[in-house]
Amino acid sequence: MSKKIENTSLNELLKKIFGFDSFKGNQEAIIQSLLDGHDTFVIMPTGGGKSMCYQLPALINKGTAIIISPLIALMKNQVDAIRNFGAEKGIAHVLNSSLGKMEIAEVRKDLLSGKTKLLYVAPESLTKEENVQFFKEIDISFFAIDEAHCISEWGHDFRPEYRRLRPIIESIGKRVPIIALTATATPKVQQGIQKNLNIQDANLFISSFNRPNLYYEVRPKGEDAIKDIIKYIKSQPGKSGIVYCLSRKKVEELAETLQVNGIKALPYHAGLDSQTRVMNQDKFLMEEIDVIVATIAFGMGIDKPDVRYVIHHDIPKSLEGYYQETGRAGRDDGEGNCIAFYSYDDIQKLEKFNKNKQVAEQEIASQLLLETVAFAESSVCRRKQLLHYFGEVYHEDNCGSCDNCTHPKTKFEGMEAVELVLETVLAVKQLFKAKHIIGVITGKLSA
Repeated sequence: MSKKIENTSLNELLKKIFGFDSFKGNQEAIIQSLLDGHDTFVIMPTGGGKSMCYQLPALINKGTAIIISPLIALMKNQVDAIRNFGAEKGIAHVLNSSLGKMEIAEVRKDLLSGKTKLLYVAPESLTKEENVQFFKEIDISFFAIDEAHCISEWGHDFRPEYRRLRPIIESIGKRVPIIALTATATPKVQQGIQKNLNIQDANLFISSFNRPNLYYEVRPKGEDAIKDIIKYIKSQPGKSGIVYCLSRKKVEELAETLQVNGIKALPYHAGLDSQTRVMNQDKFLMEEIDVIVATIAFGMGIDKPDVRYVIHHDIPKSLEGYYQETGRAGRDDGEGNCIAFYSYDDIQKLEKFNKNKQVAEQEIASQLLLETVAFAESSVCRRKQLLHYFGEVYHEDNCGSCDNCTHPKTKFEGMEAVELVLETVLAVKQLFKAKHIIGVITGKLSA
């Protein structure tokens, strides 16, 4: 493949292959960087069109692009999409634990023949010695590492196997460019990704994290939270939405409760068998149901542009997780309402869960959780807070599209209240957490 596309512009190829009239944002420059043989690092919000940045160069380049992706659901969705553009089945394949021996043989045959332009692999599959040896036999155009934040221990979805990608790629022995992509990366996460992949000199493309069409709201989580969720969904008839829960058990319970209340909803979590997960995902994509109730296992790379609301029944473990999950709303630039229910009880549950981790992981998880608490309890513009977290300055004082800007919290003189809290903390010799202090102040019996 020549540096510049001979006789045909990238825009013409975009129109011919995908039917789009123009690129979004930095897409064209990113694609050209990859075609020119440069390592490339892309930070682009959900809905910005990250997948196009490797799909188009894969289709027009010589050889097969190896796309490393963490979720089977994501792989299936993207392979189906590529095949639906009128290309033959063999042009895109997955290689992961869901395939049987005959399916793996078919994939390998298409790879050796040069028919396959995109191969989606899980990091676990890439690290298998038999696959490493096989990849040495095929012509590889480049490696694309999607959801690259999984590399960083400061990322919201850290996966140890992602840390092994660079040595594995080197052992395959192909001198080809690497493109790393993520929707969420603080400056610290960004540095960690580049260092681990040894792409410090990569061409860097950072898009704005601002999603002006999204409305952010945090509601107190009381006993009526599920009733509030049902009421809200019923106020959005025929619209697609995602409800996130932290546990599989809560996903099942809430999906059942929504069904009982006449809402077309299905669960999605890693505990379901593969066939059920695929079926439920497809029903959501094909609009046979309105709502998917899910753990964070759902949504990464799912191409459904018209999700109108994302509800968090439980507050996420990190602001990166919150940003990525809410980013699945309004990908078509239409309305997107993001409602999170917050209770400090949930934070305490997460703190208890974190105690099972190693000390270093505990410290990181605790810091990420504190940032989430600060966001949930703040009276400052939520958009300004989110963008600041990712190192971006938002200059407006009022975004007009979050609860703190449209319905500012009532302010009051708090000196006496603060003095009372501090006196209570001292009286109990600083031995108890916030919940107990509140119980003492309000006179609530603890036994």
